[in-house]
Amino acid sequence: MTSKMNGATYFARLLEAYGVTHVFFMDAVLRRALAEMEDTKIKRILGHSEKGVGYMADGYARISGKPGLCFAQSVGAANLAASLQDPYLGYSPVIAMTGRHVAAMQYRNSYQEVEHGPLFTPVTKFHAQMEVIEQMPHLIRQAFREATTGAPRPVHLDIAGFTGDAITPHEADFPIDVDQVHTRFPAFRPAPDPAVIAQAVAAIAKSKQPVIIGDRGVVIAGADEALRAFGEKIQAPITTTLDAKSTMVEGDTLFRGMAGLYGRTCTNRMIDQADLVIYVGSNTSDHTTGGWKLPKSGTPIIQIDIDPVELGRNYPNTIGILSDVGKGLEALTAAATRVERGEWLASSKKLVDDWWQEQLPELTRDEVPMRPQRLCRLLTEVLPEDAILVADTGYSALWSGNLVELHHRNQTFMRAAGSLGWSFPAAIGAKAAAPERTVVCFTGDGGFAYHLPELETARRWGLNTITIVNNNHCLSQGVKNLNIAYSHREEDGRKSECYVYRETDFAKVAQSFDCFGITVERPEDFKAAFAAALASNLPAVIDVKTEFAYQAQMAWMPS
Repeated sequence: MTSKMNGATYFARLLEAYGVTHVFFMDAVLRRALAEMEDTKIKRILGHSEKGVGYMADGYARISGKPGLCFAQSVGAANLAASLQDPYLGYSPVIAMTGRHVAAMQYRNSYQEVEHGPLFTPVTKFHAQMEVIEQMPHLIRQAFREATTGAPRPVHLDIAGFTGDAITPHEADFPIDVDQVHTRFPAFRPAPDPAVIAQAVAAIAKSKQPVIIGDRGVVIAGADEALRAFGEKIQAPITTTLDAKSTMVEGDTLFRGMAGLYGRTCTNRMIDQADLVIYVGSNTSDHTTGGWKLPKSGTPIIQIDIDPVELGRNYPNTIGILSDVGKGLEALTAAATRVERGEWLASSKKLVDDWWQEQLPELTRDEVPMRPQRLCRLLTEVLPEDAILVADTGYSALWSGNLVELHHRNQTFMRAAGSLGWSFPAAIGAKAAAPERTVVCFTGDGGFAYHLPELETARRWGLNTITIVNNNHCLSQGVKNLNIAYSHREEDGRKSECYVYRETDFAKVAQSFDCFGITVERPEDFKAAFAAALASNLPAVIDVKTEFAYQAQMAWMPS
């Protein structure tokens, strides 16, 4: 069935048919289409920066399991492109749309115009220009196909018109055709080659000390239960990266913590002892492998991934299982023979138990100012059973990822792929995707300051996140290398100019946005502050004053 309508109406109805519930945008873009969305169920979330709305779309996508949409006009395109680096690195299906001057105005110094292709190509898997109304059905369909097929990643459509409205007034006579399989991700779940499964099962049978490492692909595939069942079948310890932290609950008999540069010493030592490593949905990055030092060179590798390019990328002679991560795990579980590895499980668990004992003094330390470890233990004690914990990059991810314990299957952890300041707008997007759940953002003062104006966005839309600011009024992660840089000088001079901020009262900042704000200095006050934030029915900020420039102890790595 087709019926004539203008391009703006068609655009709005097609997005609604694809299951879009929110669009995150920065004015001025697609105003005609946004006006038509008023007759749909789509919520139009106006933000305060292009990067902010891009991160919101990312957070929304990661939690909803559907593509997240963000828009910006031509002059804001560069800012929006910058926001796509995190979802690109984090395998998140964000669909970005921008306006650009029409073809006749290109290459003539048109107002505020730069070429968009070179900006978006490095951070998307598909980039296209929409020149005429006849392209709209195909390119929107293709955007959803690209975003949700294989390894999910951002895509970009550059629409004619400075605000993307050059073609939306034109009449459209197209059917509203929707590929339902592409309204969510992953769109397809291919099964593995039985011959490769047999090869992997043979390698597992030979192994005495195998280790399973779950990564972002487990989350994308929703393969938590399949991961646990596989570990149980082959009696192997399970580790994860920070990106897959919430696929296992703390205290599970098989769970051995997080691996890699931002992981735990106990976990890395165990991987160093492994005689077989099974990567599940992992791109085997330098962070995951400690600069490709873990596991030891020559250790046999099995790798399950939906992206064939990743199989064996960093480890020659890998047994590569090309499939949906869940399907691959299920096939391995069905084919493998149970082998008792009690001694290996016991020795690896002792590494974990000893590590927690080493952390205990800092986790229970009640001196003021607080240290981040104590804050993480306090957060563990109050975190609701359905909470989504959104961590910023750097120390925020390291502290919360390793020391905030998830004891409930319905708790979710996600972290920035590397962009400082990502966490707060991403938390707003996560709350839009799951309004019934408690969304907690864990960030530092440096990260929170990036997108403070989005407090107004959260307040306007009733997206009541709780932001915990680990406030030490500096960028503490850089101190170690700054000290090295200054080591040849007799005095520190003005070194503080490179990492110290003025002390900021973020509770007052939150209150100025008509949000809830409270300051915590003593550990014994945190529980009541968190309860008050929950009860406020407002976007909330808990400003926790912590020890200035306190340094994280990095995980052990082989030399």
